Amino acid sequence: MMIGMDVVSFRVDKELREKMRSLPYINWSSVFREAVAKKILEEESKRRRLDSNALSEAVEITERIRRTSPGWDSTEEIRKWREERK
Repeated sequence: MMIGMDVVSFRVDKELREKMRSLPYINWSSVFREAVAKKILEEESKRRRLDSNALSEAVEITERIRRTSPGWDSTEEIRKWREERK
């Protein structure tokens, strides 16, 4: 038994199970571990690309819509709202 390993179970249909049994020399646990690890890497890579793309798009949109508002001072506005809370 390997130390530090959790047990995960899943179901396969009878036909697939019979085919697995016909190949007893294959370490199916290892095959499944490798498949799961590969899928996790694919999904993490996708997520990083999506996060990066979303961030880039958000920056572009922000830059496009950013404009100055003459006569409006953000510091004064913040102070006004803080005073109203008191």
